[in-house]
Amino acid sequence: MSTLVRTDLRDELVAAARPHVTGRVTRAIGVGLEVSGLDVAVGEAVRVIGERGTILAEVVALDDGSARCMPVGDLRGVRVGDRVEATGGPLRVPVGDGLVGRVVDALGRPIDGGPPLAGVSWVGSDGTPPPAMTRERITTQLGLGIRAMDTLVPCGRGQRMGIFAGSGVGKSSLLSMIVRGTDAPVTVLALVGERGREVREFVEHDLGPEGLARAVVVVATSDEPALVRLHAASTATRIAEWFRDQGRDVLLAMDSVTRVAMAQREVGLAAGEPPTTRGYPPSVFGVLPRLLERAGTAERGSITGLYTVLVEGDDMNDPVADAVRSILDGHVVLDRRLATSGHYPCIDVLESVSRANRALTDPVQRAAADTLRSLLAARRDAKDLVEIGAYVAGTNPLVDRALAQSGAIDGFLRQDLDDVTDARDSWDSLAALAGAL
Repeated sequence: MSTLVRTDLRDELVAAARPHVTGRVTRAIGVGLEVSGLDVAVGEAVRVIGERGTILAEVVALDDGSARCMPVGDLRGVRVGDRVEATGGPLRVPVGDGLVGRVVDALGRPIDGGPPLAGVSWVGSDGTPPPAMTRERITTQLGLGIRAMDTLVPCGRGQRMGIFAGSGVGKSSLLSMIVRGTDAPVTVLALVGERGREVREFVEHDLGPEGLARAVVVVATSDEPALVRLHAASTATRIAEWFRDQGRDVLLAMDSVTRVAMAQREVGLAAGEPPTTRGYPPSVFGVLPRLLERAGTAERGSITGLYTVLVEGDDMNDPVADAVRSILDGHVVLDRRLATSGHYPCIDVLESVSRANRALTDPVQRAAADTLRSLLAARRDAKDLVEIGAYVAGTNPLVDRALAQSGAIDGFLRQDLDDVTDARDSWDSLAALAGAL
């Protein structure tokens, strides 16, 4: 015991005697800093100590004798020559059961006015995707509470799906319905780049006490620095990974992955990367798979990922949307025309696909879903003729059936914001509808 005490004391003395190396701010330009005099690594956190206090920053690039850093705070007041200290490691975030029911910022600090966090431990925000051959296959459906999704675009435990839509179409409302209606015991919700006024409204009204009671909400609003918005996505994923490592099934909902890409664009350009497609630097298309692959199944537990994708100008093939769609295991497309006609949730079933559909459904369920899809396709193809009065009844039996049952079909696909339907009830409803078609 005495030897152990002497060893600990020796380590403390050695640490105290070690030279305390500090650097200096040499330049502050745009949203970044340049620091010299420090031996640091990319991804390491540093403290910038100035007249107005201390701010954290992260090393994003290294040059000859200098490090380029992005702040986790406001740069106002920072001067050339301000002292900079290395922390010796990356930014750390809390994980644990003490986060459930709380609203935190991108670094895991409570912003809901509640008590300090308890029952948490602090870890680095970066995680590693599970090795490919250790991932369990997706075989069990995860109920989301949305009839159109649970039956026509089913989602499995550990699957990763994207919700693609333009601005103002209903992505956040759909996410709030899913968070309240899901079968997952724990939900981690990341709000990245949201308008500040919408955060409280979303938490208190859309999510509500019932949804918040089994959720962790990570928030980074649009006015915060790019690195903060980027870390919000990584922090939420790291929290979900902790729950998965405990053997739990977690739902990770992120709104939106497009704003994560935009934040990385700011970081990349500030680090000196060249802009490529639509101004996105190459690092954006490296960050996306590293982030999205962290979700999914593992040897024990699972993370089911739902990522909203804000498509520019309703273009489903913009660079970020195309890259995300190629990584994920399915996509749900929201249609602005359905939204403007009052059809909610405005899911375009015919354009939506689940790549795990066959593993999650039986032949009877697939037959019922295929029947409904075929009628929806027939109605869509005949839409123009019907609207101008050129369609003659009896020309196409499939179109006749689709038009005759339009009310029942739309009634099944529409769902009120407060209406949460169990997946088994949704399948029963679809079976009954298919039998009547």
